[in-house]
Amino acid sequence: MAKVENKPDVFVEKNGGIATLFLNRPEKRNAFHFAMWQDIGKYVRELEEDDDVKVLIIRGVDETSFAAGADISEFKTLRYTAEGAKKYNDETMAMEEILLGCTKPTIAMIQRYCVGGGLELAMACDLRFSSETRLFAITPAKLGLIYNLKPTKRLVDLVGPARAKDILFSGRILDAKEAYDFRLIDRIYKEEEVVEKTYEYAALLTERAQRAVKGSKRIINEVIGGAQEESEEIAQLILDSFESSDYKEGVKAFQEKRKPVFKEV
Repeated sequence: MAKVENKPDVFVEKNGGIATLFLNRPEKRNAFHFAMWQDIGKYVRELEEDDDVKVLIIRGVDETSFAAGADISEFKTLRYTAEGAKKYNDETMAMEEILLGCTKPTIAMIQRYCVGGGLELAMACDLRFSSETRLFAITPAKLGLIYNLKPTKRLVDLVGPARAKDILFSGRILDAKEAYDFRLIDRIYKEEEVVEKTYEYAALLTERAQRAVKGSKRIINEVIGGAQEESEEIAQLILDSFESSDYKEGVKAFQEKRKPVFKEV
């Protein structure tokens, strides 16, 4: 377990258009204490406003864990009453809404444990890349609590109602293959490849037209939210892309058989 010394339990590093948000509590398998949720929301807000950042990766600081859920010690303090649980749940869901609302692509890079609140965080990302034979679970049935509607809906949207019931009713552990078969994760890589492949994919996204990437994400989120027809705002978003400098660069590069250099943020 290699905690990065002189760094807080959540910290960010940036390189070449990619920001990485590290969970730095490996001695606890990156189990969340309340302040960590607050810090995640703060960093995501900051990165949303940083034009140099095009992709966000969330990961554990080493290979020992993505996040093993909530710090169990807080179940006897902050979350021991309905009032305390409401404050805690409201804060975590507010952070997830910030992450869901991020206009930039977000990727959860999962190694080993991804349980409870860890899986909840991963589900709030756009994509989930995992190493082999990792451990996935949501365990309210083992604790006697009930998950909130919004994260439960995200689970249902990903895996369907029957599989969501299986996961929540049983609290059982899924390995990476079953999680992939359930569509809970999007890609599986060998343990020694997951870091390289995740950052390789993130670098690819930094080369794409950011107006198109952000626009696609927004429209997909509208579809997830139930939209079936284009609003005037969405229709205008699409039409505006044809007036953009990136569109002109994309067409020119295609005609000239070269790689486009997009400049919009």
